[in-house]
Amino acid sequence: MDDVCEGKDFSFPKQEENILQLWTEIKAFETQLERTKDLPEYIFYDGPPFATGLPHYGHILAGTIKDIVTRYQSMRGHHVTRRFGWDCHGLPVEFEIDTKLGIKSREDVMKMGIDKYNEECRSIVTRYVTEWEKIVARTGRWIDFKNDYKTMDLNFMESVWWVFSQLFDKGLVYRGFKVMPYSTGCKTPLSNFEANSNYKEVPDPQIMAAFPIVDDLDGTAFVAWTTTPWTLPSNLALCVNANFVYVKVRNKLNGKIYIVAESRLSELPIEKPKKGVLNGSGKESENSNSKTKGSSGGKTKNVGDTYEVLDKFSGASLMGTKYIPLFDYFVEFSDVAFRVVADDYVTSDSGTGIVHCAPAFGEDDYRVCIENQMITKGENLIVAVDDDGCFTAKITDFSGRYIKDADKDIIQAVKDKGRLVKSGSFTHPYPFCWRSDTPLIYRAVPSWFVAVEKLKDQLLENNKQTYWVPDFVKEKRFHNWLENARDWAVSRSRFWGTPLPVWISEDGEETVVMDSIDKLEKLSGVKVTDLHRHNIDHITIPSSRGPNFGVLRRVEDVFDCWFESGSMPYAYIHYPFENAELFENNFPGHFVAEGLDQTRGWFYTLMVLSTALFGKPAFRNLICNGLVLAEDGKKMSKRLKNYPSPMEVINDYGADALRLYIINSPVVRAEPLRFKKDGVYGVVKDVFLPWYNAYRFLVQNAKRLEVEGFPPFIPVDQITLQKSSNVLDQWINSATQSLVRFVQQEMDGYRLYTVVPYLLKFLDNLTNIYVRFNRKRLKGRTGEEDCRTALSTLYHVLLTSCKAMAPFTPFFTEVLYQNLRKVCNGSEESIHFCSFPQEDGERVERIEQSVNRMMTIIDLARNIRERHNKPLKTPLREMVVVHPDTEFLGDIAGKLKEYVQEELNVKSVVTCNDLLKYSSLRAEPDFSVLGKRLGKSMGIVAKEVKAMSQENILAFEKTGEVTVASHCLKLTDIKIIRGFKRPDNMTEEEIDAAGDGDVLVILDLHPDESLFEAGVAREVVNRIQKLRKKASLEPTDMVEVYFKSLDADKSISQQILNSQELYIRDVLGSSLLPSSMIPSHAVILNEESFHGISNLSFVITLARPALVFNSDAILTLYAGNTKFAQGLQTYLLSRDHHNLKSEFQCGNGKIKVDCIENQPAVDVVLGEHVFLTVGDYLSTKSR
Repeated sequence: MDDVCEGKDFSFPKQEENILQLWTEIKAFETQLERTKDLPEYIFYDGPPFATGLPHYGHILAGTIKDIVTRYQSMRGHHVTRRFGWDCHGLPVEFEIDTKLGIKSREDVMKMGIDKYNEECRSIVTRYVTEWEKIVARTGRWIDFKNDYKTMDLNFMESVWWVFSQLFDKGLVYRGFKVMPYSTGCKTPLSNFEANSNYKEVPDPQIMAAFPIVDDLDGTAFVAWTTTPWTLPSNLALCVNANFVYVKVRNKLNGKIYIVAESRLSELPIEKPKKGVLNGSGKESENSNSKTKGSSGGKTKNVGDTYEVLDKFSGASLMGTKYIPLFDYFVEFSDVAFRVVADDYVTSDSGTGIVHCAPAFGEDDYRVCIENQMITKGENLIVAVDDDGCFTAKITDFSGRYIKDADKDIIQAVKDKGRLVKSGSFTHPYPFCWRSDTPLIYRAVPSWFVAVEKLKDQLLENNKQTYWVPDFVKEKRFHNWLENARDWAVSRSRFWGTPLPVWISEDGEETVVMDSIDKLEKLSGVKVTDLHRHNIDHITIPSSRGPNFGVLRRVEDVFDCWFESGSMPYAYIHYPFENAELFENNFPGHFVAEGLDQTRGWFYTLMVLSTALFGKPAFRNLICNGLVLAEDGKKMSKRLKNYPSPMEVINDYGADALRLYIINSPVVRAEPLRFKKDGVYGVVKDVFLPWYNAYRFLVQNAKRLEVEGFPPFIPVDQITLQKSSNVLDQWINSATQSLVRFVQQEMDGYRLYTVVPYLLKFLDNLTNIYVRFNRKRLKGRTGEEDCRTALSTLYHVLLTSCKAMAPFTPFFTEVLYQNLRKVCNGSEESIHFCSFPQEDGERVERIEQSVNRMMTIIDLARNIRERHNKPLKTPLREMVVVHPDTEFLGDIAGKLKEYVQEELNVKSVVTCNDLLKYSSLRAEPDFSVLGKRLGKSMGIVAKEVKAMSQENILAFEKTGEVTVASHCLKLTDIKIIRGFKRPDNMTEEEIDAAGDGDVLVILDLHPDESLFEAGVAREVVNRIQKLRKKASLEPTDMVEVYFKSLDADKSISQQILNSQELYIRDVLGSSLLPSSMIPSHAVILNEESFHGISNLSFVITLARPALVFNSDAILTLYAGNTKFAQGLQTYLLSRDHHNLKSEFQCGNGKIKVDCIENQPAVDVVLGEHVFLTVGDYLSTKSR
C-alpha cells in the first residue's frame, strides 16, 4: 500500500476529482452495466427535470437518494439501467420564449408561425445539459446521459400517443368544458397542483349588488356578494342554500327592500341619515374596508336600527324566482336563466348567503347551471374572456380590456344603475401563476379529459400495494388526494408539446385516434418524421364515409406535460413498439424517488395512467423527500442569495460529505431541511476524518513492518482471523457483521436515514475502542505475528465497511479501496464492481454487549474521576464492578481486564454480582402511569410500594410483576432507584460510585504513594507524545528519546525511570536514554524543558537514530591506522540510516565496505564495530 498523508493534509474534494478521473479511465459505470447485463433487472424510473435551469439542492437531494439505492441494488446482484431524462415540453419553455421574443398573445404566435415558434422552443430545451451532466457527475451520481430520453423525441411522443389511444379505447377519455385555474400570463389552464403552488396575500374588491325580482311591486331585490366584479357581466343565476332561513328586510332610512340569509343580515350596510333628506333613494351606504373575508368592518351600530324584518322564508321557497340581470349581454338566455337555484356549496361564513353564478368562471357555478338546465354539458359554452384575460366583443362596454383592470369601471357601472349595495376591499390569499407571477382566474376551457373518477376505487386499491418511505405520505397525503380525485384535463391549448392524436371530421361525427405513426401514415398517405404541431397539423385523413363528408383534421390541443411524464415508464423505452419483453417482465417498476410536491404531480400521474392501462400501480417502492430550505427557514432564493451554491459546498468539503449530510436529515422523511454549510463540515469532522485516521493508522503500521525489516504486509485470510483469541478482534469482527446486516436490512427497507447514525457509532467504536485499545498490537509491541493478526483484522474491517458504505460515499470508499486492494491479489478494479458484503463471519452478540458495557464502565469511572479532580494520569488502587450477569463479569475480569486497567489507570479490577453489597434499592410508584388507573387506591398502593424490601424488589425485577393491594403492577409501573451504599467509616473523598441503572462502578480514591512512580511515568510519556506531535512526526518515524533531570537531587527521577522502564518502553517502543549519551553527530528534532511535573523538572530531547561506533574495534580492523578508522566512520555516517539498516539485515549483521578510495576492504559487523542506535549500544553494554 502507498503512504498516506495526515488527515489535515487530505483534501477530500481533490481526491474526489482524482476518482472521477479514474472512473473515466476505466469506464467504471459502463463496465458495471456490462458486467451485470445478464443479472435480474432492477427497474428504476427517473422523473425528468426541465433543462432550462441549473440543478439546485432539491435535484441533488433526489439524485443522491436515487444513486444510493441504485448503486446498492447493483452491488446486490441486479442490472440497473439508469438513463437520465429531460422534460422538454410545456409552460416553462414557452414562457421563456414568450419573454425572450416579447410575445403577449396567441395571435402573436400565429403571426410568427407555429413552426418558427416551436423551433425557438426546441433551441433552448437542452441549453444547460452540459452543466447538468457536469454537476450531476461531480455529486458522484452514476447515470447515463449519452442514452438519455427526452419527452420531445419521436419515439417518446409515439408511446404517449399509444397511451392516450388505449385510454380512449377503454372509454376513459371525453371532451368537455372544465372550469380550471387559468393563467392569463401564460395563456393556458393549469393543473390544480400547479395552481396551489404560489399563493400571495393581496387586496381585492368586494361588492354587494342588488338583483330586483321581476314584477315585484315593492321593488324587492336579492343581494349577492362577490370578490370578482369582472364576472358580473356573465351572470346567469343566483344560488341560495335550500336549508337556510332568508329574511326580507326594509331599510328604515331609504325604503329599499332586500333579501339575504338571516345569518348574514349583519353584513348589510348601516345607513347614516343625513339632515334634510327624507326617506329617499340614492343614499350612499357606509362602505366597509374590511381586511378579512366576510367581516363588516367592525360596526358599532345595531343592524336593527337600520333594517326592519318584513318576512322570513326557507331558501327552498325562493327556487325558480326570476330576477332582472345587471347587464343584458346574455339576454338570449332569458328563457332559461336569471332565476334562483339552490345548492349546498353556498355557505354562511361569508357574503350574504346568496351567490351570483357565472358558469364560465366558477367550477360550482358551471355544475349548478348544468344541473338546472341553463346550459347543456358539451355545448359550446360562451366564455366572454379570451385567452389573454381580456373581455371579448360579447361584452360590448368593456371589450378588449383586461378583466382585473376593468373591475373599477364595472363597479361604477353597477353603481350608475343604482344596483350597488355596498363596496369595499379585503385582503386574502390568492393563487398566482407559478411561471408568469400573474393572478390566476377560473375559466371554462374546452379540454380533453381522462375520467379519473371512474378509476377511484382501483386507484385506492393500487396505492395499498405500494411501499412508501415515509409511509404517512402514502397513508394520509396521497390517499386523501386519490380519495378526492377529479377528472383530469390532459389537453392544453398551446403549441410546444406532444399534439393530441385526435382527428375529427368537420361535422364532428367521426373521430379517429392515432395509436402509432404507422397508423397516421397509412390513413393519410404522408410520411411522418416529427410529431410536433408544425409537422403534422396540416395532415388530413379522408373520411371513412366517403369523399362527400370531407376530411378529418387534427384538434389543435397538445398534451399537458404531466401526461407525458406520467407516460414515462412506457415512453422512455418506446413501449409497446420496442422492449415489450423487458417492460412486461418488470412492471411495475421497482423504485421511484422525488419530492413531497410530486404526490399531486408525478406520483399521481404515474398511478393514474398505470391503473388505467394495466390495473396496476406504476411502481413498487417509493422514497419521498421533503423541501430543502435556506438556513433561515425561508425558501432558497437566487435573488436573496440566502444559500451557498452546491458547487461551492462540494469544492470546500466534497460531494460525499454533502451526500451524507442531506440523507442524515429529516428531509429523507419528507420533512423540511434547513440547509447549513456548517452541517456539511460537521460530517467531514465527525465521519470522514475518524474514518480516514483509522485507515491511515493501518497503512502507517503496515508500512512500519517493512521499515523495520519484516516482510511486506499481506492480510491474513478472514477464515483464519475468525479464530483469533483476542477479544477485541472477535468484537470488531462481530460489530462489522452487525454493520453489514444493519445496512442491508435498512436499505432493503429503503430507510436511508437510519444508516448514518449507525455508521457514526461504528466508526467511533473502531477508532476509540479497537484502534485505541490495540495500539500496542498494531505497532508490533506484542510480536510480529500478533501485529499481523491485528493489522489484518483492521484491514478486513475497513475493507468490509467500505463495501457496505460504497453506495452512500462512492468517492471516499473508492479512495480507500484503491490503496487497500494493492495488498490483495485478484481484487476488483473498482469497489463499485464488488458485491455487497455478506454476513460471512459469526456475530458474537455477547461479546458486543460485553464491550459496550465495558465502555459504559469506562465512562462511569471517568465521571467519578472528574467529580473528584483525579486525572487519568493519576493511578488508582482499585475499581469494583457490580452486575448480576456473571458471564459479563467474567469477561471484565478476564478478556477485557487489561483494557479497563490501562484505559482507567487502575491497579486492580474486582467484580461483584451481589447487588446489595454495594447498593441499596428502593421502589417508587410511577404516579404519571398509575394515577389515573388506580384512582382512590393510589395512596394505599404508593405506601406499600415504597415499603418494599430489598429482597422483594429483586424478586420483582426478576419476575417482572408484583401484586400490591390486589393490583397487579408491571415493571413500567414502578421505578427502581439504586443508591450507592458506602462502606462504614469511609468518606466520599475516599470511595465513590456511579451507575447507569444497569452496571455500578466503584472507585477507591485513596492516595497511594506506591502508585506515585507510575503516575510520574505517565506524565513523562504524555510530554514525550506531545513533543512528537509538535515535531510533526508520524507514528512510523523512528526517534530516540533522551532525558535530562534539572533537579538538584537527580536520584529521584532516576529511580522512577528505572522502576517504570518496562512501562515506558512498552508505550514508546524504546527506552529513555540519558542525555549525556547524545552523539555529537545526532540530528536533534525537538527539545523542551518541563518544570513542576509531579514536583520534578527535566528536559526531553528527540533525535534521529544515530550510529554509535566502537572505536577500538574499528581501529583493530585497520591494524591501528587511525586515518582509515576515521574514513570508515565518515563513510558510514554519510549513508542513509534506513538503507544501511537494510544492508545489515540482508548480510545477517555484516556488510563489506570496499568502496572507500585508497583504503582496504573490511567486513563491518553490527554490534561489534558499529551500533545503529544509542539504545542498541546501551542494551548490548548492559548485557
